[in-house]
Amino acid sequence: MSMDRAAWGYMHAMGKANEGPNPFNRATLKRVLAFAKPYRWRLLVFVLVSILGAVTSVATPVLAGQVIDAIVARSGLGPVAFLAVLIALLAIADAAISLVARWLSSVIGEGVILDLRRAVFDHVQKMPVAFFMRTRTGALVSRLNNDVIGAQSAFAGTLSGIVGNSVSLVLTVAVMVQKSWLVTLLSLLLLPLFLLPARRMGLKIAAMRREAATYNAAMGNQMTERFSAPGATLIKLFGRPGDESAEFALKAKAVRDIGVRSAVLAFGFLTSLTLVSSLALALVYGVGGWLAVSGSMAAGDVVVLALLLTKLYAPITSLSNARVDVMSALVSFERVFEVLDLVPLIREKDDARPLPGGPVSVEFDDVRFSYPSADKVSLASLEEVAVLDARGGEEVLHGLSFRVEPGQTVALVGSSGAGKSTTAQLIARLYDVDSGSVRIGGTDVRETTFASLRETVGMVTQDGHLFHESIGSNLRLARPGASDGELWDALRRARLESMVRALPDGLETVVGDRGYRLSGGERQRLTIARLLLAQPRVVILDEATASLDSTNEAAVQAALTEALEGRTALVIAHRLSTVRAADQILVVEGGRIVEQGTHLALLAAGGRYAELYNTQFAEAVAVAEDAGADLAS
Repeated sequence: MSMDRAAWGYMHAMGKANEGPNPFNRATLKRVLAFAKPYRWRLLVFVLVSILGAVTSVATPVLAGQVIDAIVARSGLGPVAFLAVLIALLAIADAAISLVARWLSSVIGEGVILDLRRAVFDHVQKMPVAFFMRTRTGALVSRLNNDVIGAQSAFAGTLSGIVGNSVSLVLTVAVMVQKSWLVTLLSLLLLPLFLLPARRMGLKIAAMRREAATYNAAMGNQMTERFSAPGATLIKLFGRPGDESAEFALKAKAVRDIGVRSAVLAFGFLTSLTLVSSLALALVYGVGGWLAVSGSMAAGDVVVLALLLTKLYAPITSLSNARVDVMSALVSFERVFEVLDLVPLIREKDDARPLPGGPVSVEFDDVRFSYPSADKVSLASLEEVAVLDARGGEEVLHGLSFRVEPGQTVALVGSSGAGKSTTAQLIARLYDVDSGSVRIGGTDVRETTFASLRETVGMVTQDGHLFHESIGSNLRLARPGASDGELWDALRRARLESMVRALPDGLETVVGDRGYRLSGGERQRLTIARLLLAQPRVVILDEATASLDSTNEAAVQAALTEALEGRTALVIAHRLSTVRAADQILVVEGGRIVEQGTHLALLAAGGRYAELYNTQFAEAVAVAEDAGADLAS
């Protein structure tokens, strides 16, 4: 490593310094070693290869000095040729060693990245829905990318650097002292001129990098939010593209200005260090040359000292960086472990059992539930806030009890925020009850396996999410092994077949981010087709037809009637016209069931259901009358 490369490395390390509290503790190191354990033999070979590389790098200058001595002594062509061949062989060996070291560092580093990413990804998938409702996606993705890569550097670069530079430094000093202790001492006296500016300039550049990172993060957040389909639509609706452009340009210009300042500062620093290097080299040649002329030193030794000079400064500089590099890597490990240490609230028991076969009932027995507070499901760093929101823990369901018999359809109606969707989420075990129990087929959902529960319960929500993938891929999420014929059958039953067949790519058509290339009704029907493909024994429809027009709603209702036949169903709806045929209607208000019965019985009772129904009916009549008046005029 040359002196200028050492300088750049030092400034880079200083740029990563002061990123947080000292993470150096036994617990963190123990966990790091656990990830390194599968690669322990490769790590050992890697260390040995790094040592061998350090030895060859020091041997070459020594041989070069012997060539000069042989020339001065006029030893003939043989010794000079032998030494030249030996230097060439060392160069080849050094190249081979470097290649092996690079391969080993890549295998170890990329292996650690793979293991960490899989561990974080698998763990995050176990987190409850409440975790994703609070966490900023960008912050979570950063843990899988930036922090994992930062942790990898500990194995790929820092370890080999410490080992190789330590060996190189010891050998270099030993050889230089053996050649001339005086020249070695004088060379070390110039070391502060190298290190002190590096620390000072490194801190300045670190501050500028952090400032630039802040602006880059702000630009990233603005682009992420504004470049999504809903965000772009919102900006266009309110006519603010110019303001958005100006705001973005302000941040981008700040990054540009910081880039210019840091580039000038770094170049000036590098130039000054080149000057120090030249002065040190001049000192070696001056003092060493004087000693050689006076007969106190061989001419070859002067060349050896000159060549070893950079191998003295560079390892010292790199080793002074080592602490910063190690701390930076441990900070990254800690940020990864911070996510891994989050305990999932919803866990499968070791003795969990599958649900019974055949038609099953759904039963709520004195269920009480409150949404978990932020400290139970989230991290302040993932929400990008200083302190987690302390709110939460207020009970939203108060002793809810009801039963849906096998094959029966029960509807939940009531005001917004009454607890209807919360009830549905408890059946799918997106949350766990605080007390009481939710049972399917007589088995508490907390006692059953996740796989059995997912096979048994199918749910269509109001916002029916689709991935930025093909129609076929979105459908096969329900049944990965489904044939194209089964996909077309599900689309036909969801009244979507003709539309998909008319698309140029058919099932291979990519639906876009969140399905925004489709209309709202088409997106919802596609999620219903996915449910039809899954064929669950328990079906939950949470406002499944809310975004459909009257024509599509009637068609899909017919498909759902066919799909729900013989299955246990819970239907949540605001439009009461869609639940009149339910076997039982439960009116939920304030987390309690205030009424229950059939449509006709509840109307006759004249209670809350009748009030809701009459209000909606009056609104529908008013809309129809207004439409008729418009046509007449």
